[in-house]
Amino acid sequence: MAKITELSKISVPLGGQQIELQQIDHAEGGMSLLRIRIRESKRFTIFDIDPATAVQWANDMKQWAETQGIK
Repeated sequence: MAKITELSKISVPLGGQQIELQQIDHAEGGMSLLRIRIRESKRFTIFDIDPATAVQWANDMKQWAETQGIK
């Protein structure tokens, strides 16, 4: 059984999506994963990503936000 730890919940003002970030730790051990759950009305999109992918994604999003004047 996997242990799920809630990390963050974000409400998107434009579009009304709910984004949840969770850490997934499997009972067998091994790598922890970051679960990204995006809820749009009744539909869910779920990604389980490894730490290296999370770093790349975070850096790309930060870089884009900075071009929009957000720091």
